[in-house]
Order: sequence, then structure tokens, then C-alpha cells
Amino acid sequence: MTFLGIGIMATPEFFNEMTNDGEIRAPYTAVMRWYEGTDPAVLQQKYREAEALFRQTGITFAVYGDQPDTERLIPFDIMPRVFTQGEWERLERGIKQRARALNAFLWDVYHRGEIVRSGRIPARLVYQNQAYEPAVVGMSPAQRIYSHIIGIDLVRTGADEFYVLEDNCRTPSGVSYMLENREIMMRLFPQLFRSSRILPIDGYCDRLRRTLQSVAPPKCDQEPTVVVLTPGAFNSAYFEHSFLADQMGVELVEGRDLFVDGDFVYMRTTRGPRKVDVIYRRIDDEFIDPLCFKADSMLGVPGLMNVYRSGGVQLCSAPGAGVADDKAVYTYVPEMVRFYLGEEPILNNVPTWRCSEPDDLNYVLDKLPELVVKEVHGSGGYGMLVGPASTKQEIEDYRKRILADPADFIAQPTLALSTTPTYVDQGLVPRHVDLRPYCLVGKSIELCPGGLTRVAMTEGSLVVNSSQGGGVKDTWVLSS
Repeated sequence: MTFLGIGIMATPEFFNEMTNDGEIRAPYTAVMRWYEGTDPAVLQQKYREAEALFRQTGITFAVYGDQPDTERLIPFDIMPRVFTQGEWERLERGIKQRARALNAFLWDVYHRGEIVRSGRIPARLVYQNQAYEPAVVGMSPAQRIYSHIIGIDLVRTGADEFYVLEDNCRTPSGVSYMLENREIMMRLFPQLFRSSRILPIDGYCDRLRRTLQSVAPPKCDQEPTVVVLTPGAFNSAYFEHSFLADQMGVELVEGRDLFVDGDFVYMRTTRGPRKVDVIYRRIDDEFIDPLCFKADSMLGVPGLMNVYRSGGVQLCSAPGAGVADDKAVYTYVPEMVRFYLGEEPILNNVPTWRCSEPDDLNYVLDKLPELVVKEVHGSGGYGMLVGPASTKQEIEDYRKRILADPADFIAQPTLALSTTPTYVDQGLVPRHVDLRPYCLVGKSIELCPGGLTRVAMTEGSLVVNSSQGGGVKDTWVLSS
């Protein structure tokens, strides 16, 4: 069916965020009034301009694999996703609650391990986890914060139904795309912003800098010097690393730009060494310090962990934070909320089966064509099986992988992800989306009103990851 003659196809089994019983929902009325009043030729022109701006700015995503051209332009949708302030406030409360619980869990498992002692979570999931770092056991980062930037991936299945798909506690990427999406939309459609009450997100980088400065180490006795540590220009998220450093007004450094002298870390500059207090690191744990982790790492700083242990520098996020975003540990986050905060979770997890459990494994193997199965340590949409969209051979091949190492997999139902209107050559069509808001944890916990909406550009696809062909769109929160 179509709505209001504008060619938006409805998919009955999915919640369409723009419509309700054939009527445009209130948050989308201004957007649809603008869309209907704009010449289609103008929309096509603006779409091409947006693509050109993405290319000019260098907003690409590196794809690792066999393709000869590994740099892809991220598809950008000119139709925004819209939330009411009331919807956002509920999400904000739930995300902040989750961030507090995850950091309490990280402090606990690197100290007394009370949640394990109580039997609330199996010891093997924590202490045999490949992301668990024995090197930081007993260490005390400033204000007991291990994960300073948390990306919570959310999906929507109904008007009031939101679920947490996964937690990203190490180095969640994509915030630069969130900010650039807004910048491009404001540049292309200024009249649309003048007619709408959209809460701003342009203060994110100032908030990020304040958050990083607020967790300066004990030995910092002046205004903290912050740097962004990148693996280098060949990393898939290098655009974001340089973008955030530039927007915060801090230095972007590689491991070779830093060195340890005594109890402190220094940055090489044209004016001589400069002490560094806070490192927003965008490299994996194993590469941080070749004297502590991967001995042949050329990306890290020799001796960095000794300075970190002594309180001479702060690493954001802390080494070992990844144990909290493991996909098997994820299933216990609601229990963390109850255990550490004494509260009921505001946001629910997606129902999940752990293949390490015999009963769960049997169920998953029996229902494999109906489920989404993920590697416990996987990311970026790689290594997963979407049962309903897979061939019989793909399902059987995946079954063998699960049987070879059941503990390495979890499974979830194929959710009816919500759809939002997405602009393509034929007009507006529904496409599935998720949302990644970014939670900053320092002296206070803050969220910008919005996040990165990722959209599955292929009809019927539920995979929104940029590395798998997904696109992005601006996310609006309307002021009430």
C-alpha cells in the first residue's frame, strides 16, 4: 500500500517509524511537509551534492578483504530519522543506567569479583575471556572508570519497544559520521532546520574533551594535556581519529610520537618534549605497549603500562574494558544493573541463547534457519549468520562452525527491526535501521541528543554495518 500518494511502501510485519495506521506520526509531519513541497529534481540534486560532500570531506570506510578497492564511500540518506524528546529521554535514562552498571562490573572483576563470587555470572565467561587483561588486575583508574566512551547499539520493534543489541565499551566508532551527517544536512537544507525544533549535537567534541580532562591521573597537577592515539592512516577509522582530534583541539599522535621517561609519558614536538596526561587511545589492547602485551607491536609505546599503573597517565578507555562488551557477557548486563545499582533495567536485552549452554545449543541448532547467530568476539557484521537470508549450504557450513566451538557463538531471534523512510532514485522506501548513541563517562555522564543511525540500504536486508554496505542518516531529537 502507499501513504498520502508519496509512494512509501508499508511492510506490515515491521514497525514503520513514520506512519501509524496509514497516518503520518507527529514527529515526521514537518519532514513530510518539506518533502512533499520540494521539487523531485531538487531532491536529486541535493542527494548528489551530499555524496560529493562526503567524498570531498574524505568520509569513507576501509573494508578489509580481497576487494581491490577497499575504500568505500558510505551511502548517505537525506531523509532524517526523528525522535520526540520524550522518546529520547527514556533512552537516555536507560543508556546512562547501563553505562554505570558496565563500569561497576569492570571495576569489580578486576578487583574482588563479587558478582562472580555471588554466582550471578560464570567465572569462565570473565576470567577465561580473551578480552580479560590480567595485566590490569588491581589497578585503579581515575574515578573507577574503565570505559569512558560507550556506544550502545539499539533497535526498535514498536512504538514503545526498544532493545539493546550490543554494548561497545572499548573504542566505539562512528561518532564523526553522526556529526558530519548533521553538518551536511544543515548545509543542504537550512530552511528545514529553521522550521523544526531540533536539539543540537555540535557540542559533542567539547563534551568529549571535558570528559577526558575530568579523568586526569592523580599525578596531573595542571590543566591536563589530552591526545588521540591512532594506529595510523591505514586504519579503517582514521578519518574519525583525525576528525575528533581536530574538533577537540588536541594532537593526533601515533605510538612513535610518544615516549616514556621516568613516571610520565611525553609527546615529541618541535619545541621539545611535552608531558601527556590523558590518552584517548584508538588502538587495541594488545598493541598498546610491547613490553606488556604484543612484543612485536610497532603501534604502541614501550613502558606505557608502567606509567599507567603508577598514576602518571590515563588511558581512555582502560585496557581490559573489552570484557564488558563480549557478546556472551552482554546477556548478563540486566543482572549487573540489579546487582550493582539495585534497580530494574530500563532497556531490555534482545533475547539471547548462549551456545556454550547445552540446552541453548540444542535449540539453536534446531532453529538455525530462523535465527541470527554471531561470534562472541565478532564485530562489524562479519562472521555472522542471518538464518532467514541464508542458503541451506551456508546454514550447514555455519552449523559445523558452531559444533567445532559452541562457546564462541550466541544466537538471537530475527527481530522485526523498525523501518524509516529512506530516499532512493524511485522516491521514499522503508529501510531497516538501528541506532548508536554515544555515552560519555567521566566526572559526570553525558549524552548528546541523537546518535548514529545506520540504515540497511538493500531492500529487505537487516545488516546495517557500513562494512557490509549499510548507510547512515541524520538523527533528530525534537524539542518539546
